Amino acid sequence: MRVLQAMAGAEFGGAEAFFTRLAVALGKAGLDQRVLIRENRERAGILEAGGVDPVQLRFGGKLDLLTPLAFKREVRSFKPDIVLTWMNRATSMCPKAKDGEFLHVARLGGYYDLKYYQNCDHLIGNTEDIVDYLVKEGWPRDKAHYLPNFVSGDRSQPLPRQTFFTPDNAPLILGVGRLHENKAFDILLQAISRVPGVYLWIAGEGPKRKELEDLAEKLAVKPRVRFLGWRDDVASLLAASDVFVCSSRLEPLGNVVIEAWAQEIPVIAADSYGPGTLIDHLQSGVLFPVDDAPTLAKAIRNVLEDENLRTRIALQGRAAYDANFTERAVVGQYLEFFEKLSATCVASPVS
Repeated sequence: MRVLQAMAGAEFGGAEAFFTRLAVALGKAGLDQRVLIRENRERAGILEAGGVDPVQLRFGGKLDLLTPLAFKREVRSFKPDIVLTWMNRATSMCPKAKDGEFLHVARLGGYYDLKYYQNCDHLIGNTEDIVDYLVKEGWPRDKAHYLPNFVSGDRSQPLPRQTFFTPDNAPLILGVGRLHENKAFDILLQAISRVPGVYLWIAGEGPKRKELEDLAEKLAVKPRVRFLGWRDDVASLLAASDVFVCSSRLEPLGNVVIEAWAQEIPVIAADSYGPGTLIDHLQSGVLFPVDDAPTLAKAIRNVLEDENLRTRIALQGRAAYDANFTERAVVGQYLEFFEKLSATCVASPVS
């Protein structure tokens, strides 16, 4: 079985990070694969270090006529049984299969416009709700598949707090994600302003950074807040923290919740779809209503002050990770999925 994967992702992002992890893990599991990525020296280096030699293409905009031709050459050269494309751009640039030469599968990490996916044979959603969305949008149920993400379960050494001028004895909250409206870091800052003495690290980059920095100053919490920029050492940041908070207004999966579980760090999350589905309230985490800073502040105080609650949600979170989101479990599901599809041999596109 031969699988060609293509990712035309952004420089940073959760889907891009998971693509890299999965490609390396599938290679370690013995899958015969070829990997195409948008030109990115750092991502290529991570893949190469993991034993995957990627082909780098431009994956530009509508005027990029060379990438589709190069994509077609790679398909003809490699002769894959399955082509797995990630998100809109790579999917739209994939050549159409002729006479069942391969099955085209696309993986979605959000509620994307299906106009980009009409030449696909099967779609993957990384949450069950995304799969339900696909079916509601008219995609055949038997061609919509749920395959979750995984993160490493290895325990990381905590990043020294002095790295970001944070006292060792101060309660430390961590937020992770793109500095975008959907992530609701404004709500997290408002909550921190209601909990004296607590420090906050925000790991991420994005268009809202200046606005969030100004808000931190307006709320008089800037001395206790550190904007870390984009980080590739989230596990070490989690290990250095006392509590992880996912404040997102919109979060289809909540991948960072799984990362916190893997590091056995207590989780507080807004009850948006992804975290709300993942977390068993007061067992594997604490949920609060979306956009509710006062309730988030109360949840932070409760978790920091109640050792039994803090210990319980950390241990139950790790148990949820071990049961559902390990590399071994998820890679096994992908390999089983590929085997099942390759056995069908003939593609049958959706009209």
